[in-house]
Amino acid sequence: MPTRKIHLKSFGCQMNKLDSSLVVGALGEQGYELTDTPEAADVIVVNTCSVRENAENRVFSNLGHFKYLKKSNPNLRVAVIGCMAQRLGDELLAHEAVDIVAGPAQLHEVPALIAEAMGDHDKHLSVSEKIRQPAASEQVITDSHKLDDFELAYDTDANHIKSQAFIRAMRGCNNFCTYCIVPFVRGPEVSRPPEAILEQAKKLAAQGIQQITLLGQTVNSYQYKAGEKTYTLADLLGQVSEIDGIGWVRFITSHPGRFDTSILKVMANNPKVCPYLHIPAQSGSDRILKAMNRGYTTQQYIDLMDTARAIVPGIAIAGDFIVGFPGETDDDFEQTVELVRRVRYKNAFVFKYSPRPDTHSEKKLEDTVSDEVKQQRNAKLLEVISEISAEDNERFLGKEVEVLVEGLSKKPNLNRAENNNNPQLIGRTAHDYIVVFNGPESLTGQFARVTVTKTAPLTLFAAPRPSTA
Repeated sequence: MPTRKIHLKSFGCQMNKLDSSLVVGALGEQGYELTDTPEAADVIVVNTCSVRENAENRVFSNLGHFKYLKKSNPNLRVAVIGCMAQRLGDELLAHEAVDIVAGPAQLHEVPALIAEAMGDHDKHLSVSEKIRQPAASEQVITDSHKLDDFELAYDTDANHIKSQAFIRAMRGCNNFCTYCIVPFVRGPEVSRPPEAILEQAKKLAAQGIQQITLLGQTVNSYQYKAGEKTYTLADLLGQVSEIDGIGWVRFITSHPGRFDTSILKVMANNPKVCPYLHIPAQSGSDRILKAMNRGYTTQQYIDLMDTARAIVPGIAIAGDFIVGFPGETDDDFEQTVELVRRVRYKNAFVFKYSPRPDTHSEKKLEDTVSDEVKQQRNAKLLEVISEISAEDNERFLGKEVEVLVEGLSKKPNLNRAENNNNPQLIGRTAHDYIVVFNGPESLTGQFARVTVTKTAPLTLFAAPRPSTA
């Protein structure tokens, strides 16, 4: 029997990338293989994001294409999974291209749903009813273990040897930022047992994984009570770093409102815990932060960043910002610019506000900022961030840095002729700086030391350290 092919389209955050890897791994256990071309697929899996309108529009655009593919291949099955599936449910299922819809809490059901759809040619829906209710949360806890181990089986990026892995530390979110749909599509916070996480990390290390990243929507909120002991993220970081074979440990993403400085102390005292902190501020205006229900002031955020740098000298800080939130004035925006200049982020992601259905801001706040102004503010903030990164990155010139090599860069043949026919590789430092350099492809998945020869706002360019052999 010929091998069936899966084509994967994945949108959104690192949590979605992990979910995609898990689903593909589960399907791999049933004999499916990945294909880069949807035309060659027996099954197309679209893992969706609802955080921003643009992400949902891209999904619908893809579904329009898949509808035409199904006319030439009636046996093609299309599964839409993830946050958008949870949000739209029956509406998505009614789309001509879609055969299966499954929410984030039902991903373990996807292989069985595909098998059923292959056999009966019917449409299949599986999403959580009343996802914020305790009963639904308990079901997530019960089901969560059914999929998580499958990440051992598959890497969805063919360019990279699987030297890195994500492990879900927790699911869901309890913060209810007024603009955010995540609590309504991923449900309440649920932390996994530490023994399950550690067992998974040990299996990954045995397979040659060099770096573990612990994931959660607000991963610093991780708490798991076992008898007299309540485990925190700081505990997890310390325990994972003790596993033989693991070189680096990371975690994303953190919320400033509930940040325990014990995390920073583990980072300072443990060389395996990478000195990198992704901690979104979203705005530099207290008035806007209050309207967003972020739970902290600008000064509290700055104090936390100062504390981070005092405890972990040289820590790299990354952030997220939303521009054009309802009611944001020019002065509010300038306060955000001032915060960016004050904190001096390694890098930061900037998003234009878009109302998300059923969130507080969509229901109660008028979207008063024009698209033109949002675009202007987005461009200006990115420009300031780029200027800071360009200035700060110059300190790396001539310095030797250690990188974990991820694989071929997007331009593997660049400078190949003048570098002993070695392709261009990409890697990251412990501080999450992207480094490209020409070197043997055999370095993929390994740690290497390189010397920085040129810098740019988002990238360091380097040459490998000469061999002493």
